[in-house]
Amino acid sequence: MNKPPVSISLSSYGADLVRQQGQGRFTTLLAAAGASRIEWREELLTHEQPAELAADARAQGLQSIFSSPLELWLADRTQPNPDLAPTLQRAEAFGSTWLKVSLGHFTGTHDLTALAQVLATSAVQLLVENDQTLQGGRIEPFQRFFAALEPLGLPIGMTFDIGNWQWQDQSATLAVRELGRHVRYVHCKAVARRDDGKLIAVPPVLADLHLWEQLFKHMPAGVMRAAEYPLQGDELLQLTTEHVAALAGLGQPRREPAHA
Repeated sequence: MNKPPVSISLSSYGADLVRQQGQGRFTTLLAAAGASRIEWREELLTHEQPAELAADARAQGLQSIFSSPLELWLADRTQPNPDLAPTLQRAEAFGSTWLKVSLGHFTGTHDLTALAQVLATSAVQLLVENDQTLQGGRIEPFQRFFAALEPLGLPIGMTFDIGNWQWQDQSATLAVRELGRHVRYVHCKAVARRDDGKLIAVPPVLADLHLWEQLFKHMPAGVMRAAEYPLQGDELLQLTTEHVAALAGLGQPRREPAHA
């Protein structure tokens, strides 16, 4: 049985380490750990050259996702974000098949024809993620967005960030029931509340994995998924290998044990 594709968001290794070492240094680690994809983080880039990162990923047999903090829709503007077109070009330069952005301020009155025209200029597939903001972290705007897309047949998928829903007190279980069929990429993230009340991403415990298993039942089979939580320690290869295996197993049929 083919394992579903697993990515690692490079932010998982900590901003300081990633900026210090450069994102290309992680391709060998991810490939050795069994990942099949890598998520470049635009906000963590320093002096890396796009062609070099693209070559590094190809050399390790990794496909890539380019993650940008760009909001697809800006407040008080019906046209898509003017930075979308250059960001698509940048994703392509980094060898990425997908570009992940945030939804932003979608209200239902936006110019989807203009969006289609921008997307037609690039082979990169757009993925729109629920972030932690009021405008882009709630279920209803995504329902409106994907309902508006359907008549146009625009090939836009959703990045479903399991943990981000909590920043707006939204239910991931309800969200996946409403939006699961649109999901093409899953950010796996457990969440804890610090003593000062701030929510933070944390590695999953068994209860989190059990919840995620249920969520994956509402998504397309074999959907690609990524770790976006701290992967930090002295044995990064072992740690990454363990988490890649755990994420690959989510939503997969279980073999019944043989009976004597």
